Amino acid sequence: MGRRERKKAATRQAIADAALHLFLERGYDEVGIREIADAADVSTTTLFKHFPVKEALVFDEDAEQETRLLAAVRERPEGQSIPTALREHALTNRLAAVHGDPRFTAFTNLVSATPALRDYAQSMWLRHTTALARAIAEESGLAADDPACTALAHFALQAPRAVYAHDNPRQAVTRAFDLLEHGWNALTQVRN
Repeated sequence: MGRRERKKAATRQAIADAALHLFLERGYDEVGIREIADAADVSTTTLFKHFPVKEALVFDEDAEQETRLLAAVRERPEGQSIPTALREHALTNRLAAVHGDPRFTAFTNLVSATPALRDYAQSMWLRHTTALARAIAEESGLAADDPACTALAHFALQAPRAVYAHDNPRQAVTRAFDLLEHGWNALTQVRN
């Protein structure tokens, strides 16, 4: 990454950090765009170059999350199943902050308590589901519109979210992905 790209990334991160700090401190609806820009020491024009809508400020890692998710499927070790790759991704990337990190709790509480953020998160996960389903279809040789690919993508993305409150989220995710693994194997063995 060149100097210019590093500077853009640093500016983007400063804006996202300032926004999240203000949102957590005062509430999403109580913070204006100009306040965020001032806190990050940028103009509102610069803020909107990096974040097209206010909700995107909270989900600043959206594109990176999708990139990592698709890489988990496309760059998995030879012989590893797609559900296993998605389980490893969930355990490594999605559950890392669940227990013991008050920032994660504060973030999820902010999203849960704010209708605009809940709606944005839902549309973000739908986009990820669509992209993941396409990658699954490509990697498995199934048709792009195969409902099994969409179902696997949907359940793989939902499983970590469904177990956040579980006493042992890692065990619960592993159990959920065991179910996905068995179903996927049964489906793909019938196809072969």
